[in-house]
Amino acid sequence: MKTPNFIDTHCHLDFERMGTIEQVINESRLVNVTRFIVPSVSANNWNNVLDLSKAHPQIDCALGIHPYFISDENYIHELEILATANREHIVAIGEIGLDGSIDCPMTTQLEVLKPQLALAKLLDLPIICHAHKAYDVLLKQLRIFKLARGGVIHGFSGSLVQANEFIKLGFYLGVGGVITYERAKKTRSVFSQLPLECLLLETDSPDMPLSGLQGQANHPKNIPAIAHQLSQLLECSVSDVASITTNNANQLFKR
Repeated sequence: MKTPNFIDTHCHLDFERMGTIEQVINESRLVNVTRFIVPSVSANNWNNVLDLSKAHPQIDCALGIHPYFISDENYIHELEILATANREHIVAIGEIGLDGSIDCPMTTQLEVLKPQLALAKLLDLPIICHAHKAYDVLLKQLRIFKLARGGVIHGFSGSLVQANEFIKLGFYLGVGGVITYERAKKTRSVFSQLPLECLLLETDSPDMPLSGLQGQANHPKNIPAIAHQLSQLLECSVSDVASITTNNANQLFKR
């Protein structure tokens, strides 16, 4: 029986290291990866991801400001105008979030995050959220904003308790290449205890390469390898991983 199609729910296909978009789509199709969610990271690439999604029916995009790209001028107002005007062309607000490991005060990060959470609520969109070393701070904000559409916690690497708190709030957890590393014992253990119905597959291409592919640009065609590893952790079939995570993504990222 043919394996169902996969969706890469987090890939930066507009980044130069990815090569031509036509080649990425064609190589991915060969391994049944047929839909791509492309988040933006700052005002510098909002129009790039919008153009990609308008030109390619397989690609959907999100608009947002990543904590790595916080600056003196973040163009929050411009984001609100652009996202509202292109509401029918975007499937989420993202990539947004918090990061406890960067040289940017958490108070400053929150000043940029909060209006983006409010925008997601206003436009009735889910969020794509980065939350490295800041899960508890993020949970507090999500409890305050109560986003009806929820979202996904990208590249989740927190505890089982934190995972379940996000799930209670209606969020999915993004599973990427980190689970292919033997040393990622804690993250692998957490995902082995979570239901497939709460998980999404993602590569973060061109970043977060899989074990054995270090130094190479990551690619959506690696999604089946992540699915295979997840199927082993959950003791289920790759077909189940594909069909359930694809259904999850389609439910979350409705056009």
